[in-house]
Amino acid sequence: MEWKNYYLDVILIPLGLLLNFTYHAWLWYKVKTQPLATIIGVNAALRRPWIAAMLGDIDKKSIIAIQTFRNMIMGSSLMATTSILLCAGLAAVLSSSYSIKKPLTDTVYGAHGEFTLVLKFVTILTIFIFSFFCHSLSIKFMNQASLLISAPLQPLSVLTEHHLVDLLDKGCVLNTVGNRLFYSALPLLLWTCGPLLVFLSSVVMVPVLYNLDFVSKRPSDGKTDRDVV
Repeated sequence: MEWKNYYLDVILIPLGLLLNFTYHAWLWYKVKTQPLATIIGVNAALRRPWIAAMLGDIDKKSIIAIQTFRNMIMGSSLMATTSILLCAGLAAVLSSSYSIKKPLTDTVYGAHGEFTLVLKFVTILTIFIFSFFCHSLSIKFMNQASLLISAPLQPLSVLTEHHLVDLLDKGCVLNTVGNRLFYSALPLLLWTCGPLLVFLSSVVMVPVLYNLDFVSKRPSDGKTDRDVV
């Protein structure tokens, strides 16, 4: 009887996590092999020319550069704040008495013992903490880049265009990783209502992320890329 309470969690939760992991492993492979087919690869390819364009006329474009960095920092700050607020809420639930969570067991499929509930909340809490950590580091690198982009470049100076691109790359990569951890934790929030909803939401999330991650192909109209300016 005890196994019947756990088998849905043991089967569906790993399947949902495996589906999410498989998609991101395939996305990483596409970014490495066909970067221009993905939004991540396109953005990475355009960061170096953008930095070069900003540095080429920094007197006129400094406001644009600072505003761009500010928008990136605001996005990371929003996600970091959301992650830490969810961590605080989950920590509050964990510290509450078991009697408060017990009424949920009548409507939850799968295992819903005290140990299982703690495992659910600790798993979700851990993912949100790592998401907060990645977004915090992203803000750090973005702040450094926004500070240094207006500094004068000297021939023998440590500050170079490559250094600025490296800072921007690190900030964007950490922001992407933090977002993906956050997205991965969202289906697990439904684990309190049963493992079936976690699996279904993981299945739905894959096509949603696919449409966000890959560049849509234009319909063939007889024109080549050289004909389109």
